[in-house]
Amino acid sequence: MTAQTCRVLPLIALLSGCSFAPAYHVPTSAAPPAAFRIDPGWAPAQPADAVAKGAWWRLFDDPALDALEERLVVTNQNLAAARAAYAQAMATVRADRAALLPSAGVSAGVGQSGRLTASAAATTLSAGGSASWAPDLWGALGNTTSAARASAQASAAQLANATLSAQGALATAYVTVRGIDAQAAMLDDTLVSYRRALVIAGNKYAAGTVSSADVDSARATLANAEASRRDLARSRAAQQAAIAVLVGENPASFTLAPVAWHPVVPQVPAVVPSAVLERRPDIAAAERRVAAANATIGVQRAAFFPAITLSASLDSNAGSVAKLFGAATSLWSLGGSAAESLLDWGARSARVAGARAAYDGTVATYRQTVLSAFQEVESDLAAVDAYRAEHAHYLEAATAADRAETVTRNAWAAGTVDFTAVTATQATAYAARSNLIASTVNQQTATIALIQSIGGHWSGE
Repeated sequence: MTAQTCRVLPLIALLSGCSFAPAYHVPTSAAPPAAFRIDPGWAPAQPADAVAKGAWWRLFDDPALDALEERLVVTNQNLAAARAAYAQAMATVRADRAALLPSAGVSAGVGQSGRLTASAAATTLSAGGSASWAPDLWGALGNTTSAARASAQASAAQLANATLSAQGALATAYVTVRGIDAQAAMLDDTLVSYRRALVIAGNKYAAGTVSSADVDSARATLANAEASRRDLARSRAAQQAAIAVLVGENPASFTLAPVAWHPVVPQVPAVVPSAVLERRPDIAAAERRVAAANATIGVQRAAFFPAITLSASLDSNAGSVAKLFGAATSLWSLGGSAAESLLDWGARSARVAGARAAYDGTVATYRQTVLSAFQEVESDLAAVDAYRAEHAHYLEAATAADRAETVTRNAWAAGTVDFTAVTATQATAYAARSNLIASTVNQQTATIALIQSIGGHWSGE
């Protein structure tokens, strides 16, 4: 560092010392409960910012899902837009910070002059330099930079929130597709059984042992099942298209091949309510917007004080390069100016009032975001708890319905019951098997929603 720089820096510090922004404190919000209502047995955890960025989807133990999630972070266009917004916010911070420092410029020119006769023309060279600085006496530029920095931090939190939301949407669509595939595989097996029943009914009718009503009942049951199979294909196509868009690919060229169902339902470990405030990026973004609004109040209050600009220049004109900036050919100047509005009819006061109102609005938004976070965790915990309890009943129902269907079908083949009983038990068994698969998918999607509600992963990796 040169001696000249050492003399200039204290001057800059001296002339840039005030700020009219209110002292900033994170707004108070509703006090978190000691435990969530739905699952009071959860024990305290020790969350950290880095933990919330874990690859939580790996808990589903599905390589295909892992690969899709890795693609999403790179190719999802909403995330690309969020990254661009963050880069733009950081560029604004750099630009606002640069305004705190002096600016300098140079100029140069060459020209010829002479009479309109045959006399020789004279060549004139010119060069000059200038510098100016508006010292941040009242903190307007510093607070502008602080507001931009807080906004950039909010943008970073928005990017994290968008990433978590996209990851959750992808995981939800993926487990839904796998659930549909499981439903389709179960229905394909059911269709084989229904077709066999139709053949048996036709043979019995030909032998005169049953009426045509049995044949029509078997045909109606088969037709309804085939229609359901087509509807499953429609639902799968819609979910597959959603996954394609999430990973940034044209749905027409994207295919997610069916695989054997691997229904994993992760268990979400303990987390206390206060940890939600540390984990959720949307809460972090809301708090940073409050900080930005607080700094903006200082910017508007500084407008009541005069703006001061310091300037210096050096200009020279000569006939040769050797004579440029010589004492005889150069002029220098140093100066300063101040500007102050004496009458603005309340415009500055109105802008300060507007900044304070904007601050109050961001505080209210922050508090609402915190309340909404607690609401989402409570709701998702209730869903996880309910679906877990329901699953045991659906499993029992499916097991019993399968036994009833087998017994009734054998009895009908032996001629001891009519086909109406078979139709009833088939419908019950199909519904029970469908409910069992849907129950598993519901548990998976509820777990994904809960993971998002608490801000992501909870264990160090």
